[in-house]
Amino acid sequence: QVQLVESGGGLVQAGGSLRLSCAASGRTDSTYAMGWFRQAPGKEREVVARISASGGTTYYADSVKGRFTISRDNAKNTVYLQMNSLKPEDTAVYYCAASSRVRTVIKTEYDYWGQGTQVTVSS
Repeated sequence: QVQLVESGGGLVQAGGSLRLSCAASGRTDSTYAMGWFRQAPGKEREVVARISASGGTTYYADSVKGRFTISRDNAKNTVYLQMNSLKPEDTAVYYCAASSRVRTVIKTEYDYWGQGTQVTVSS
């Protein structure tokens, strides 16, 4: 079992930045790929970014490329999402998730989920 706890969300003006953190506990042997997803009201949960277990490969949704950066510190069992140049359309609840599959971006292939953290970007 893996427990995930997100933090770092909040209210920010358009153009601003936030850094989300996801702390993992339990079976944290760093063999999990980690993903950040988001869900806006009335919309489906979508992948934002994913990082492989080793941290060697990353994936970004087109909507966030060049603005968001995913990273991980396996020694601290923590994954980060640095979000720059935020836009009102980035407003959503952001979730981190862990998958035993190496590089998946499919939400149904993620085994563990955090409770989410709200990000609100005002215009």
